[in-house]
Amino acid sequence: MDSEQSANTPQWGVVDLRRATVAAGVALWSWNVETDRITMDEHGFRLWDVGAQGEITFEDLSVKIHPSDRDRVRNAFSATRALVGSYDIDFRIMCADDVRWISARGQGDDAGIVGAVMFGIFLDVTDRKQAEEAHELLAGEMSHRVKNLLAIASSLTTIVSRSATSAEEMANDLTTRLSALGRAHDLVRPRPDEENAALVGDLISVVLAPYDDLGAHTGRVRVSAARIATGDGAATNLALILHELATNSVKYGALSVGTGTVDITCTTQENDVMLVWTEHGGPAVVQPSEMGFGSKLVTRMVARLGGSFSREWSINGMVVKLEMKKDRLAA
Repeated sequence: MDSEQSANTPQWGVVDLRRATVAAGVALWSWNVETDRITMDEHGFRLWDVGAQGEITFEDLSVKIHPSDRDRVRNAFSATRALVGSYDIDFRIMCADDVRWISARGQGDDAGIVGAVMFGIFLDVTDRKQAEEAHELLAGEMSHRVKNLLAIASSLTTIVSRSATSAEEMANDLTTRLSALGRAHDLVRPRPDEENAALVGDLISVVLAPYDDLGAHTGRVRVSAARIATGDGAATNLALILHELATNSVKYGALSVGTGTVDITCTTQENDVMLVWTEHGGPAVVQPSEMGFGSKLVTRMVARLGGSFSREWSINGMVVKLEMKKDRLAA
């Protein structure tokens, strides 16, 4: 039976194993724990973006490790000899202007050590790490949006209660506003089936309609915008920005009180677009000590539109200036 199994078992040669590692994108390495010398195969030298020198030291490779990870990786490698079982260390390396994520894997507790030489592999896990970072960012953004929507619903209830004379009137007003909020929320979702979105002025009016008392052009929220086209992708980013500004206003700014107003102007000059959000009549505003998630979100969205944003905490209310590019808005 043993001879039969042996006959059916593939006889892997060095060439076959090398083909397998190349196909899997695996880089081989060995580390002499006494001399600190590291030997890598050709793929390993390419992965680390170092010249094929044959043998180099761990200290040589440490120069390539991202400064934020360097001490952690050094300590982790030093501890591998006492670690029982396999280990998997993920870290970043610097390759010119590129940052790569590397996973170093091997056996601890001197398992498989031969003549003071340990063996292991390097894997390029950059794509996986970037996907994880994108997932974490999306999860944080979704959590932020949910909290904002709950705050908005509470604030809209307060707004309609100021002028409603009956429970029925309040219910109808609140339903209308929440429906408008739902229509505005559709604007922050990608719409691959539509080629073009609304004009910037129409977009602003739709997004801010739920927060107004009499309508976007005649009530507490006043919009004045040049005729500027916005593409579907840009409309999503701009709608997110406007939602964030409106949410902050109903929480802390002009729209948190019955007498506050907001003026939004949008002008253009050649390829430059300037959107100014000015609040009046709200409570005194204080500049926060650090940038919150909402501010980071606005910064990221404006950057996608080719511009930047700034804020002024005036005694009369906050003023936000968004600078964007017309061609990016139309994309």
